[in-house]
Amino acid sequence: MQDSRQKADASRQKPVAAYCHLPSAFCLLLSASCLLLYGCGYTTRPGLAPHLKTVYVKPFVNKIDVTRLSSGNERFPIYRHQMEVDLTRAVINRYQFTGLLRPARLEQADCRLEGELTDFRRDALRYNASSQVEEWRLSFVVNLRFVDQTTDTVLWEESGFTGDTTYFALGANTESESTALDRAITDLARRVVERSVENW
Repeated sequence: MQDSRQKADASRQKPVAAYCHLPSAFCLLLSASCLLLYGCGYTTRPGLAPHLKTVYVKPFVNKIDVTRLSSGNERFPIYRHQMEVDLTRAVINRYQFTGLLRPARLEQADCRLEGELTDFRRDALRYNASSQVEEWRLSFVVNLRFVDQTTDTVLWEESGFTGDTTYFALGANTESESTALDRAITDLARRVVERSVENW
């Protein structure tokens, strides 16, 4: 009698144990699906033709007129020597990071990115009680051109393309303009790469 009761209890416990494992299995399946979807985010190449797999980033040309650098204040923004070199390097690094287009030499690349650095601005955003500028915005402006080298076709061109950042010059969150400039270049590089792989 006791044995039959134990068997009956065991039979009732098995479904409970099985149900207890369902949430874990479901979570594992959901996690795997999310990983697959996020992984595909970098590999679906949303706006790229299938034959475009490599890119040559032509060194950016600096066409900034230093004598006309604009600022929302009497003090001119820092002008860093060879900013176009830093921008070119940042764009190449961004392509390598995303994996959407692999940087290559000119003669080996399927497409080509060309750019001109045309302006560098520093604009006041916030003042303190003493009318001193607390927060600034740094902006880089470029002209871009994207070419399919397999057909020698210009896929798109865009002028006045901008990347920017803000920084505090006064107060507890103060940072150097040079540090903010690095961040602005990184922002512009990210936007340039995103523009080159989106739907044209």
